[in-house]
Amino acid sequence: MITQNYQNQTILITGAASGIGAAQLNSYLALGAKVIALDKAPIETINERLFSYEINLANEEQLSQWLLDHQALLSDVDIFLSTAGVLDAFKPALATNYQAIKANLQINLLAPIQISEYLLPILQQRHGQIVFMASIAGQIAGGGGAAYTTAKHGLIGWMRQLALDYAKSVRINAIAPGAIDTPMNAADFAGDGAMAKAVAAETPVGRWAQASEVANLTLYLTSPEASYMQGQVINLDGGWTIK
Repeated sequence: MITQNYQNQTILITGAASGIGAAQLNSYLALGAKVIALDKAPIETINERLFSYEINLANEEQLSQWLLDHQALLSDVDIFLSTAGVLDAFKPALATNYQAIKANLQINLLAPIQISEYLLPILQQRHGQIVFMASIAGQIAGGGGAAYTTAKHGLIGWMRQLALDYAKSVRINAIAPGAIDTPMNAADFAGDGAMAKAVAAETPVGRWAQASEVANLTLYLTSPEASYMQGQVINLDGGWTIK
């Protein structure tokens, strides 16, 4: 039986206003956790155990100041769910530019590094956990454009090295979703939804996943029953990467 009791635990979630992050937020709140939720958009959920903040992870200085200003709040974080992300419209290198690539890396790679670097001493003391939201684009080409693919490969590398260096005190893993029906992928469902249908047809199981499925996997990874998992990337892609 999987232990799903997060009372007296504090979870920090980025990208918590919609999609996977919102599903994670609601799942952990339902199981008794205190949740610190970050997003550039307003977080509509209301709960006495929810502390939400509007912050743009694309702004390195703003994020740095927020971490500095909320040291007391962050001092009891047990689990960091690094979920915020942004796509790059599948643009190849010559269809984008350095500034756009840098901006994408800030959200998808550098902000997770910035936050996890800050939290590591706290998580070591509390024997905490990190779950990074990677992507199939972090393991294969074609899951995104040049910037997104680079960022997600880098994020997996960061996760693995942290997991090795701090294995005795912090449990660290990543989830690599494939096609998930979230606002981030809304463009695929626009119009007649031809792109979404094509993606489903290319996925071996023949469908998109829901954000709740990713949240459920996250709950397992942070449960005591997953305590022997370390430095792993768990594909949740409907078989995409086995083709």
